[in-house]
Amino acid sequence: MLNGSGNDTLGNRKEILSFGPLCVAPQYQRQKLSKILIEHSFEAARNMGYDVNINFGNPGNYVSRGFVSCKKKNVSFVVDGNFPTALLVCELVPNALDGKKWMYIPSTAADCCEDTDAVEKFDETFPKKEKKWMPSQEEFYIYSHSSVVR
Repeated sequence: MLNGSGNDTLGNRKEILSFGPLCVAPQYQRQKLSKILIEHSFEAARNMGYDVNINFGNPGNYVSRGFVSCKKKNVSFVVDGNFPTALLVCELVPNALDGKKWMYIPSTAADCCEDTDAVEKFDETFPKKEKKWMPSQEEFYIYSHSSVVR
């Protein structure tokens, strides 16, 4: 959800759509599958009436599909009012944000992941896989903990 701020948008709310992270198995990468998935998701979102998509992700994976820095669309992060490098915005309908100032209010859908016991129990329902920290996770950590200067 986006909440309008400033004199011209005070109290305005906009329901938005978010997805991700998008992952493609290594053996299927570089075959335009992520492009197809993103474009299909955009079309489905438009059909459901959404005009904005926001994603936390590695900019290198999403800018070619129309995502831009949240700073360029005046969308700050509600927690501290900054512009995280990894907060990416795509207007599915041109000028949907109308140049106004917005605050991104994250979904609470992932709050259940804080229950580590429940997450471990859920993970046990899948074939065993080695858990490890990948370089792309470190890269995302850096992006998600850095900001675009105001």
